[in-house]
Amino acid sequence: MCGIVGYVGQADACEVLLNGLRRLEYRGYDSAGLAFFADGAVQVVRSVGKVAQLAERVAAEWPAAVRARATAGIAHTRWATHGAPTEMNAHPHADESGRIFLVHNGIIENYASLRRQMEGRGHHFLSQTDTEVLAHLVGECYRGHLFEAVAQALKHVEGTYGIAVFTAEHPGEIVVARNGSPLLIGVGTGATLVASDASAIISHTRQVIYLQDGDVAVVRADGVDVRNLDQIPVDRAVSHIDWDDTAVEKGGHAHFMLKEIFEQPESLQNTIRGRVDLRAGCALLAGLNLTPREMAEVNRLVLVACGTSLYAGMTGQYAIEDLAGIPTDTEQAAEFRYRNPILGPDSMVVAVSQSGETADTLAAVREAQRKGALVAGVCNVVGSTIAREAGRGVYLHAGPEIGVASTKAFTSQVLVLLLLALALGRGRRLSREEGIKLCQEINAVPALVQRVLAQDGAIAALAGKLVAAQSAFFIGRGVLYPAAMEGALKLKEISYIHAEGYHAAELKHGPIALLDAQTPVVALLLDVPGRDKTMGNVQECLARHAPVIAIATEGDTEVAALVPDCLLVPRTGTYTAPILAVVALQLLAYHVARLRGCPIDQPRNLAKSVTVE
Repeated sequence: MCGIVGYVGQADACEVLLNGLRRLEYRGYDSAGLAFFADGAVQVVRSVGKVAQLAERVAAEWPAAVRARATAGIAHTRWATHGAPTEMNAHPHADESGRIFLVHNGIIENYASLRRQMEGRGHHFLSQTDTEVLAHLVGECYRGHLFEAVAQALKHVEGTYGIAVFTAEHPGEIVVARNGSPLLIGVGTGATLVASDASAIISHTRQVIYLQDGDVAVVRADGVDVRNLDQIPVDRAVSHIDWDDTAVEKGGHAHFMLKEIFEQPESLQNTIRGRVDLRAGCALLAGLNLTPREMAEVNRLVLVACGTSLYAGMTGQYAIEDLAGIPTDTEQAAEFRYRNPILGPDSMVVAVSQSGETADTLAAVREAQRKGALVAGVCNVVGSTIAREAGRGVYLHAGPEIGVASTKAFTSQVLVLLLLALALGRGRRLSREEGIKLCQEINAVPALVQRVLAQDGAIAALAGKLVAAQSAFFIGRGVLYPAAMEGALKLKEISYIHAEGYHAAELKHGPIALLDAQTPVVALLLDVPGRDKTMGNVQECLARHAPVIAIATEGDTEVAALVPDCLLVPRTGTYTAPILAVVALQLLAYHVARLRGCPIDQPRNLAKSVTVE
């Protein structure tokens, strides 16, 4: 959830580090800091608040001439876990001697016992963090060789970490290590960079090495040496990032979220490309690496995910069960991990994660593998941990998503799961004609989403109906039920309005007691199974004077007559309808947050990639 940047080279290290931190601001953080080597010493600056405040302090404390001579350094944005967001708790942290500096993502689970042991040996700690404990541990192991000290220290650590360690005694190198928290190395010309996310370094290089759990590496301007904790060399390939730094710019939009909402016709087309066989009425998912016979032997499917990805999984469950006839469950990944799930060799677990680094989902992958199930990943980030460890799966190809509130990744996840349902269904009970019809519906989705986006002005007008609300309900049935939950999540994430998504039938089982003239209801009334029953629930809301906003299908005069505040979206198939509904709800949430003056791309307390449990 935090961000790491490191640099060794000849350029202005301070500027490289600060620009890298700016690229990571979308991840969510509360403080920032950096340590850089210049004029024979390491200088440290830390600040509570935004990277801009850190940059101001750096400029105030160190003249431009000094900063220009900085050749190496490490930097960090912190999302508080251990200890409040204060300057003292911000990274980098130093060891007892003040010679070694360390930045860290993750959680050291045994930090309390390590801290007590070191306090007994005379150590004095300045912060409340687990990270400072790790810095002191590295310092205690240091005998002039930083790599050996880091490797030795990490053998005493329980938990997750992505770290970068730096000392003035070896100013030409940074030692990095990872276990459960993403870290990559950017290979440049005359410079090498380190980051927790490729967006931080993409303006310098598109050649990266993805570290794996247990890796420790020495990073120098002229090369990288990767080893394991026993200091045995390991081979890690150099990968090419297929997008450039323009993909992480706003492109003229007011916010990254708005840009990414409007990118969905393109991102969905990229998700579809090469995967729809219209002649055979089938989906081509080579990344699953399963023969038709192996797919036919799958008798149970479990989708594991968290947050927005969980709602994508719930949406996909409807399609998989209906089209393929396979019993399917969608489970919150943390719950899956801890409840000892029942799996067999004919079970397939599909891990859905935008980042491919979600800690609970990764743990679910490992649990499923221990129990002998087939495991596949549905991820957006190439080379992510879940993608690598699953060994098979489908990439979204949605492009980088910077806004904390997921938009284009969600719709691409739903589409990939629909393609999976199609592939499984054609191997079982779905006819060629039915498959061709579904292929046509899938191919039409990008153009239909464009038509929804064309109603941005009308959706902005509807947002005014929600802007003063303290609470809101979203309702839907069947395949639109998870879409209602996703719409509620988007509203609460970025506008801070309390919102809940309910199955429409659940209203009368308690929540209806909360309805009044100040509690709006957003009803999903697209022309799919369940629409008529939901109409009855809307009548119940109106009878209690609750304002209703409806999302319905073009040509549905009945809904338009019942609910004046109605947005009509294009007609589509049952399993593609949630995509159109959610795109409209994304825009609705965006405009409500805009009217309320909320920090849309960086909502409070949230982070883009949840890499801690």
